[in-house]
Amino acid sequence: MTSEQLFYDKKTGFDRLTGSDKKNIQSYAGDYKKFLDEAKTERDAVKEMVRLAEAKGFRAWTRDDTVKPGDKLYQVNRHKGITLAVIGKKSLKEGVRLTAAHLDAPRVDIRTVPLYEDGGMAFFKTHYYGGIKKYQWTAIPLELRGVVCVCHNGQMKTVEVRIGDKPEDPRFVITDLLPHLASEQMTKKATEVVKGEGLNVLVGSVPSETVDEKCGEKIKLAVMEYLNKQYGMVEADFLSAELCCVPAFPACDIGFDRSFVGAYGHDDRVCSYTAATALLDLKTTPAHTCVCLLVDKEETGSDGVTGMQSRAFDTFMADLCRAQGALVEECYENSVCLSADVCNAFDPNFPEVSEKRNDARANCGFALVKYTGARGKSGTSDATAELMARIRCIFDKAGVVWQTGQLGKVDQGGGGTVAMYLANRNIDTVDAGVPVLSMHAPFEVIAKLDLYMAYKGFGAFYKD
Repeated sequence: MTSEQLFYDKKTGFDRLTGSDKKNIQSYAGDYKKFLDEAKTERDAVKEMVRLAEAKGFRAWTRDDTVKPGDKLYQVNRHKGITLAVIGKKSLKEGVRLTAAHLDAPRVDIRTVPLYEDGGMAFFKTHYYGGIKKYQWTAIPLELRGVVCVCHNGQMKTVEVRIGDKPEDPRFVITDLLPHLASEQMTKKATEVVKGEGLNVLVGSVPSETVDEKCGEKIKLAVMEYLNKQYGMVEADFLSAELCCVPAFPACDIGFDRSFVGAYGHDDRVCSYTAATALLDLKTTPAHTCVCLLVDKEETGSDGVTGMQSRAFDTFMADLCRAQGALVEECYENSVCLSADVCNAFDPNFPEVSEKRNDARANCGFALVKYTGARGKSGTSDATAELMARIRCIFDKAGVVWQTGQLGKVDQGGGGTVAMYLANRNIDTVDAGVPVLSMHAPFEVIAKLDLYMAYKGFGAFYKD
């Protein structure tokens, strides 16, 4: 055998593309960019997933419904998570082909008592969500998105807030210190340049014209008058609100050749979108039931009723199994899962934190990650050799351009995914995802080739 046959070489995917793949990459990326612009919060992402699913013939499902091969089902969990399923020809006793990804992304959340006035301006106090570099969130345009549950006279009404995504909308901002006065700031560690309590969002400066001699905060009053007029809010309604600030710029092509997509929220909507659309696009009834699970709260530990550690998934699967007379435990032990989450792409600007032989690279395809975690493989499920071989064979047979990945040098840092929570359920699980540059920044970058190969890889997995 030649060295080419014996060696593993992480070649660029452009050398391995078929003609049809080249044609599909750009069009698929165009639809993905539209999804990103719409789905900047997990609530928005779920709404968009429901719209896409129903357009493909999926229906909302409850435990009282019967199921038969070919049925296309979905179930929403508290507006923040969604499970999609296509019932296969084989019994659920023989397991499912499961993909699991998360819809949440790092952002800046508005606090429960946020509004204050200071120095002739009005601000919102915030609490950042997920792992961010706080300084990256200053001096960029922000949108305000979320919902407010307005409570008046014992009656509750949920209203949607969405300001900043239309050309005519105002934007918001967290201000930064000018260089001329930043000599002391510039000597601080990156973690201290901007403190969490300094992430205050500028929301206004014009005082109210209302005659109210008891009110000494006329700018704050003007903001509340606007919110009351637009949404029926009083200040106490912030207590029952879920509002956040997200970057106010659209997804766009990057590079002269338009080979990259730059946007907010690739982690992990790039895997959510590819896993879901691959399921929605199945043309025939699969052998095994296929399930796509999209959850919330991964960026904060997967806790809570909409996180991966919630029993919501177990309840859905138990109900589905019951409809076929199967035991959920038997289903789990015969199932296979691709834990769909991004990995880091090797960045030549920061080579010192990467291990070139093992880190994924942009444009080298869908990345299989045997283990994540930190230091001594802490916080990872570590897929078996047999499972890695099984997925490799599926991808090779389907012509998927794939590679291996990890998360930087040993002892450099590390991170985790939802994989271990699925593996703990006795489901064979391996991580697979799209390599990302500038992960967790307000503006992340992925390669279109890797995006399309994730879609193609998930599709091949469902059909196995």
